[in-house]
Amino acid sequence: MAEGPLPDIVIGDPNAPVTIVEYASMTCGHCANFHESSYPVIKKDYIDTGKAKLIIREFPFDPRALAAFMLARCTGDDEKRTAMIDVLFDQQDQWARAENASAALLNIAKLAGFTQESFTACLNNKEPPTADRRDAGARAAGIRRRRDAHLLHQRRQICRLASRRPDGRDH
Repeated sequence: MAEGPLPDIVIGDPNAPVTIVEYASMTCGHCANFHESSYPVIKKDYIDTGKAKLIIREFPFDPRALAAFMLARCTGDDEKRTAMIDVLFDQQDQWARAENASAALLNIAKLAGFTQESFTACLNNKEPPTADRRDAGARAAGIRRRRDAHLLHQRRQICRLASRRPDGRDH
């Protein structure tokens, strides 16, 4: 799949032989569950060993998810961005469902070194065409709605499990 208007978020060796593409929304419970349960295993067994790289493509379902991805991109470097994504998924219940999501996101952003001014400047930046990228990427992946994204995730999980040998290792 071709890169869209925003540069891909690549975790792992960009030259790894296998590419895993995840379309994620920061407010999606299934996506948070993937990052809590499946991602650590995939990272340990495949990404950290150089067998695969993970590309995260923004698929924000709502303005809160869009703001979270914008903040992750505004951190300034790959390591901080990846850490911000991890924290946002880990603390999803605290900010995504908060009465004042802006205040909750600011508290998380401060952990990454944001000030009130840099937080506001980041969220007021209208340049990142994340919604356009989401729509184009979703169409390319055959995703038309949230349920399709969840089913695509389940298919990938099933394919991964089906390719394992009886002793639990991959072929």
